[in-house]
Amino acid sequence: MKKLAIILSITVLGLASCKQYKKGEGDMMYKMHEDKKGEAIKDGDFVAFNATEKTEGDSVLYSSYDYDRPSLLVKEPSLFKGDLFAALALLSEGDSATFKINIDSMVAKMGRPKPADTTSKYLVYTIKVDKVIPKGKLTDSLFRGQIDAYLKVEMDKAKNGEASKFNAYIGKEVKKPTVTTSGLNYVVSQQGNGPKAVVGDTILVNYTGRFLTGKVFDTSVEVVAKKAGTFNVQRPYEPLKLPVGMKGSIPGFEEGLMLFPQGTKAKLILPSKLAYGEQGSQGIAPYTPLIFEIEIIKIIPATARPSVGVVPGS
Repeated sequence: MKKLAIILSITVLGLASCKQYKKGEGDMMYKMHEDKKGEAIKDGDFVAFNATEKTEGDSVLYSSYDYDRPSLLVKEPSLFKGDLFAALALLSEGDSATFKINIDSMVAKMGRPKPADTTSKYLVYTIKVDKVIPKGKLTDSLFRGQIDAYLKVEMDKAKNGEASKFNAYIGKEVKKPTVTTSGLNYVVSQQGNGPKAVVGDTILVNYTGRFLTGKVFDTSVEVVAKKAGTFNVQRPYEPLKLPVGMKGSIPGFEEGLMLFPQGTKAKLILPSKLAYGEQGSQGIAPYTPLIFEIEIIKIIPATARPSVGVVPGS
């Protein structure tokens, strides 16, 4: 029994040592999870990768997985020893690793704001490299052509996979949605009263926009923004004022606003054809379905409407 205990102790110590961080350049610490054969990433190479950014207390500050798309960049020279570009230089296509990068160096050398409510020395990045396109001796046009070809393949994947992701979300997260002829899905959580908006009316609406992953990309509600980590001190958090039927917003959002009377709370689930489609928008990739949680605060008629039962001109 004593011999078995010694063996188990050695095994535990061995496993622990495998999880230890190694010292990188500068103040960087790292540990590899997957180490594939291949050329290390060099300055000028195109890289597609998934990553999470956390504090040492495990608070998630960013995750590319929330956006259901990898992050893209062309590797640049390091701004300081042991920065994220130096971390990428340790990886090749297919590799994954976790890096600890010094926060104070990022603040001083990159102008990165220090995360609130943290006493961490490091930010912790877990990176999985999906694709590397080496610049090497390629001309700029050939290099750009290879990047465009990769992006075309990824866009086709997104296009072909959208329906299954959309349907999987509906099946798991939404109970018996109503579906309009356009393909908009919606669920009412609070029914309002009175007339619905018509073309030309103005609606005051609170909204929260999310990806299917639940990640908030925009909101008019301050408490939601703070909870989601998207709060911007420079923007006003107040109901959006939008004339409807005037193509002032994406089609599915405007359609949804015109479905309900004042006081309604609802969830709108938009396929990408009713959102930003194949073009995408800033921060929203092509073929991305969107969710909007809305509350119609007020409907302002374009012209005065008669009361129910009153004949106009009487």
